[in-house]
Amino acid sequence: MTAESVEEPTGIRRRIHPAWIVALVALIALIGAAGFRAAPGVLMLPLQEEFGWTTAELSLAVTVNLLLFGLTAPFAAALMQRFGIRVVTVTALLVIGAGSALSVFVATPAQLILTWGVLIGLGTGSMALVFAATITDTWFVTRRGLVSGVLTAGSATGQLIFLPVIAAAADGLGWRAASLIIAGGAVAVVPLVWFFLRNRPSDLGVAPFGATEPIPASVPARSAGAARLALTTLRDAAKHRTFWALAIGFAICGATTNGLIGTHFIPSAHDHGMPTTTAAGLLAVVGIFDIAGTVLSGWLTDRVNPRILLAAYYALRGVSLLFLPSLLSASVQPSIVVFIVIYGLDWVATVPPTIALCREVFGARGPLVFGWVFAAHQIGAGIASVLAGLVRDHTGQYTIAWFAAAGLCAVAALVSGTIRRHRTDAVAPDGVAPDGVAPDEVVRD
Repeated sequence: MTAESVEEPTGIRRRIHPAWIVALVALIALIGAAGFRAAPGVLMLPLQEEFGWTTAELSLAVTVNLLLFGLTAPFAAALMQRFGIRVVTVTALLVIGAGSALSVFVATPAQLILTWGVLIGLGTGSMALVFAATITDTWFVTRRGLVSGVLTAGSATGQLIFLPVIAAAADGLGWRAASLIIAGGAVAVVPLVWFFLRNRPSDLGVAPFGATEPIPASVPARSAGAARLALTTLRDAAKHRTFWALAIGFAICGATTNGLIGTHFIPSAHDHGMPTTTAAGLLAVVGIFDIAGTVLSGWLTDRVNPRILLAAYYALRGVSLLFLPSLLSASVQPSIVVFIVIYGLDWVATVPPTIALCREVFGARGPLVFGWVFAAHQIGAGIASVLAGLVRDHTGQYTIAWFAAAGLCAVAALVSGTIRRHRTDAVAPDGVAPDGVAPDEVVRD
């Protein structure tokens, strides 16, 4: 695709800006990479039945995955800046496919940690929400909230597509067939990404959507490697209380979504007599409402103070978790459907306002800073996954875990609502603010 793709020889401009094509391809890539996010809750019981592993042992593999899923993100963002979005994305999809395919040969918990944890964790970490943030900030000047909401919903869409299929495959064909479905979903979108995803608008000689003129691509110096760029960004961002407020809130977000509901809702429902396929269907419904909630949140982020949105989202989630232990039963009651709808609308609605705050405070390094905030999200998810598994092994139920998560949501709501406004970027691309002062001199929390 060239600049002529936007302006025809006759001078008539096409109606579709290339940014929307890139966003569509990115959405499909996120859907293809989302298969494993639906897998642990469905596959834990079949693995326990075949190998006799404990919930804690299986949760450890999920925890390694969740931690690498988050810790890889800031380095993946730096790699995208240095080597391009397309190469990093294709590599990540292939690693996800390899990890999922190789998991069919596991015979010990350590091997499961290597495949589920290390390989898939590294791959999905490079295709995490920081990918959505990078696409949004690179290709769009306006509609950023909406685009980040739609791309974030891609993971929910993937969950919606894969979860019933994985549950049915695991129930009818075995968990190995389900793993191969995940691998196939990731690899299938590789050609689309390779041929249609572009690194930046300047590759096509166009401006980002909403810009009045092309913005030259900023190419990091070769002497500054991706690891160094990611680490210096963390060093600079860590000087500001806003970064820690976002990180704490997002850690609690991860604990109450991927760590608890995403990993342990199906086993918990099974403890109450609900069939695994029924519980998986409820999580799929979470995915449906997650799409609506995240897109709506993106739209609101363009119009409402993101601090208010975050505080409201966390508070609503905490109230929902307080009621969950009394809602679970052997059959699907209207009350659990209400919980699923509310939790679905709130699932990753936190992402667009968090990305917006990273951009507001940290400027051009916003996607990299969001990568570290997202790392905190996955650290919280990993810790919650293990602790909830231990709670289940020692008490025979998850009640304590649900109540503890509700209390953490109250903390996240308070912290998010007190984030201060900022008058300029805290961290510019080279670590120095536009007016030449050091980052910690620009914003004082």
